[in-house]
Amino acid sequence: MNGQALSFRPLADERLETYLQRTADERLADYLDFLRIPSIGTLSDHRADMVAAAEFVAERLKRMGIDNVEVSPTAGHPIVYGDWLHAAGAPTVLVYAHYDVQPVDPLDLWRRPPFEPVVEDGRVFARGAADDKGQLHLHLWAARALLEAGGRLPLNLRFVFEGEEESGSTNFEPWLAANRQRLAADLALISDTGFFEGNRPAITIGLRGLMYAQIDVTGPRVDLHSGTYGGNVQNPANALAAIVARLKNADGSVAVPGFYDEWRPLTEREREEFARLPFDEADFARGHGLHSVVGEPGHLPLERRGARPTLDVNGIWGGFSGEGSKTIIPAHAHAKISCRLVPDMDPERTFERLRDFVLAGAPAGVDVDVRLINVGQWSLTAIDHPATEAASAALVDVFGEQPYYLREGGSIPAAALFGSLLELPVVLLGFTPPDDQAHAPNEWMSLDNYEGGLRTIVRYWQRLAEVAL
Repeated sequence: MNGQALSFRPLADERLETYLQRTADERLADYLDFLRIPSIGTLSDHRADMVAAAEFVAERLKRMGIDNVEVSPTAGHPIVYGDWLHAAGAPTVLVYAHYDVQPVDPLDLWRRPPFEPVVEDGRVFARGAADDKGQLHLHLWAARALLEAGGRLPLNLRFVFEGEEESGSTNFEPWLAANRQRLAADLALISDTGFFEGNRPAITIGLRGLMYAQIDVTGPRVDLHSGTYGGNVQNPANALAAIVARLKNADGSVAVPGFYDEWRPLTEREREEFARLPFDEADFARGHGLHSVVGEPGHLPLERRGARPTLDVNGIWGGFSGEGSKTIIPAHAHAKISCRLVPDMDPERTFERLRDFVLAGAPAGVDVDVRLINVGQWSLTAIDHPATEAASAALVDVFGEQPYYLREGGSIPAAALFGSLLELPVVLLGFTPPDDQAHAPNEWMSLDNYEGGLRTIVRYWQRLAEVAL
């Protein structure tokens, strides 16, 4: 395991702790059964498996007494919904996780079959063990423990489990919009994140948004002989190189005018929390095969990863790239550009700024087009929000140490949608170890993380019942 060994405390409520210990073998067997379903949402051959996984979850919700359970169809994979709304005067929490998993390629690098889960040395090895079926499963058992050991939940819960997170949640937004009224809540809780380096308890308070665009540069109708036409014809590949080179300054900052205009500065508390995070630049560089860590001056590396906007070329192509030589002036050249965005940046406005800057500086002799491909909103919940503070207290109850607060560079579509569409604060409370190899061969989940996470969710729901959200 990465870093320190993880230990967790039993629940102070003896009825609940006794129940969890008594059902540990049943819970593990159920977890492994869930992992045996090859719910690869991005592959059409697994459509039946996606339905089977959704029905597995729905059946568990019905069995424990959750109301209004349904496997709701979408244009893609179904969404599982259920609710328990019998805690008068208590908050309502919308609980989210996803049951789809990544493809398993390259299969030859797996030491065990990806859908034949194995328990070794306190770890469960299987695709989805961590991301995200393991975390979905612990929510099922947290609710079951409270209902069977105590007879009721301390607060109101709405469960929403989707099957397209790994492919961009394409059909999730229209489903949310169509079901907005019945999804009324005070808070959205997402378990699709993990602990910090060293397997230290953490709460992800923010995720960056996304703007993804393509630059297309077109010159002659067809490729031209570079000896015959070179010197008289603008080369689209050269033009594209000049365009891309103008996007960044020498110090690593983005050169697009107005790019940083809406960036929300970090609070003093947020800067303190970033500074508290253990980070060794040399270890980071060595671990990723880097010459050095680079980025904007004046910001810590972890600030740049989660709290600063970025602009990167994700792909660039055009002309001849085969073996040997082919002396041409290519007819066209292209680049994919992504910007990671932070509060309060607007993806559409960021695209407009990029487009205008590229077009204004385009070299003569070529046609340049800048196309928006997709966008995603950022998500941020304050450290001092009551829901975040309750999550922190629950982690301390179970793991015995104050969590770190993270702002991660990636995006979870549901987090942004819960904020923008449902206008809910979002808490990202996940429990996977940082080296779980999610999306890679030999994915695994620590049973200590799973069992500690299960108890943390129980304590979190109990604490939220006493909080004014």
